[in-house]
Amino acid sequence: MIIDMPDTTTNAVSKRLDSLRDEGGAVALGRVLTLVVVALEADIESAVSAANQASHEHPCRVVVVAPAPAGAKAGRLDAEIRVGGDAGASEVIVLRCAEPLEEHTDTLVMPLLLSDAPIVVWWPTGGPLDPTADALGAMAQRRITDTTTAEDPVAMLAGLATSFAEGDTDLAWARVTLWRGLIAAALDQPPYEPVQAVRVEGEAGHTSLDLLAAWLGLKLRCPATVVRTPGSDAITRVVLERRGGDIVMDRPDGRVVTITEPGKPERHMALPIRSLSEALIEELRRLDPDEIYGQVIGKGLARVSTVSAGAEAEGAR
Repeated sequence: MIIDMPDTTTNAVSKRLDSLRDEGGAVALGRVLTLVVVALEADIESAVSAANQASHEHPCRVVVVAPAPAGAKAGRLDAEIRVGGDAGASEVIVLRCAEPLEEHTDTLVMPLLLSDAPIVVWWPTGGPLDPTADALGAMAQRRITDTTTAEDPVAMLAGLATSFAEGDTDLAWARVTLWRGLIAAALDQPPYEPVQAVRVEGEAGHTSLDLLAAWLGLKLRCPATVVRTPGSDAITRVVLERRGGDIVMDRPDGRVVTITEPGKPERHMALPIRSLSEALIEELRRLDPDEIYGQVIGKGLARVSTVSAGAEAEGAR
């Protein structure tokens, strides 16, 4: 069910939610967090869809804040309440606000926050370079950016590294969780040789490459290189260089990874590119600071070198 509330206030929206709860039962008592989504109009439906899917594992109240359409009256607030089948296991409130309300989004959403529940803020498109300096980010226990959707993903990741604070994270980090597990499992097998260098190859603007390479370089204490290949999909290849022979993990199709290493049969494993909802679910599983991400972005990222696929091929001649 979708309820439209044009030209309203958040206090009126809060009262309408209370009446809906009285009519349908105390559904909000099982909510574990408030997820505030700062979106553009074009992102609203995809963000709500991902949040709805995540809500089945993390029941929450979703508050989407977006700018009002061009030409909207100053100070106007249009709201939308989605419950039942239109909201998954959550309650969704969409707020479209015109200036000057856009400058005070923290006070705008306050009446809609669940009492005594953690606050998570998510920016589906990029996000601020300093999430804790943002009005909504300052209220939150967790702040989720997505550098892969930024205009300049690599530059944004570098900016986030300089402003990192406990509670910050990025969906590009969640997208490498399965890769991290696969690599750890491969290195946990004999002959236990030290890794001399690592190379991560893939999509030119995909910051998951940088974070995976930074994690590997930091944990294995070896040089780490990112090779950017235009036209590829996410991470396509990881090479762990060892004296006795390299471990090579190839995923050219974005679905199945082929693992080859000396003296062992070739192995194939399903490793599909993670969807937006899967990455969001991953980040909502923990509301405490992610210390490993902090180390990777704060220390490991600066040690990663980057080359283009063309430059690497030229250097190999």
